[in-house]
Amino acid sequence: MTMNWKKILGVLAAIGFCQIAGIIGSLFTTPAIPVWYASLAKPALAPPNWLFAPVWLTLYTLMGISAYLVWESKGNIKARNTAIEFFGAQLLLNVLWSYLFFGLGSPVLGFVGIVALWFFIFITMSLFYMISKKAAYLLIPYIVWVTIAAYLNYSIMMLNATGL
Repeated sequence: MTMNWKKILGVLAAIGFCQIAGIIGSLFTTPAIPVWYASLAKPALAPPNWLFAPVWLTLYTLMGISAYLVWESKGNIKARNTAIEFFGAQLLLNVLWSYLFFGLGSPVLGFVGIVALWFFIFITMSLFYMISKKAAYLLIPYIVWVTIAAYLNYSIMMLNATGL
């Protein structure tokens, strides 16, 4: 059995690309957690802070594998390119949410951003499903987590409403 180094490097590059988005988002998130985020009232179902980093690390890895499967598909090139464009857009919205919520300290703008993110993930999953069902399935944990994050964002927005 021979290793296909081109595929291995492709998967690693796709994962790395997604992890870079996570690193950029963490530049806004990490400094805000001990001060601003810690001062907010949170819902009872808020996960502990230590859970976020390993979950996001896992999600960005799954996203990279998913994107690679679509990128390497042999089907309709136009459909593939559209799917990858939506993937890129949702990745940008992912980083933007970190900036809006944590960087600007705005649960209201964060909520607008995370709703847009959720829809772009859903569209991406739908487009990926037409190309590679496995690629779409790999994004299920991501949309579930973003749904939880949207609930948290909304709850924080409502619990800390001061002059919306």
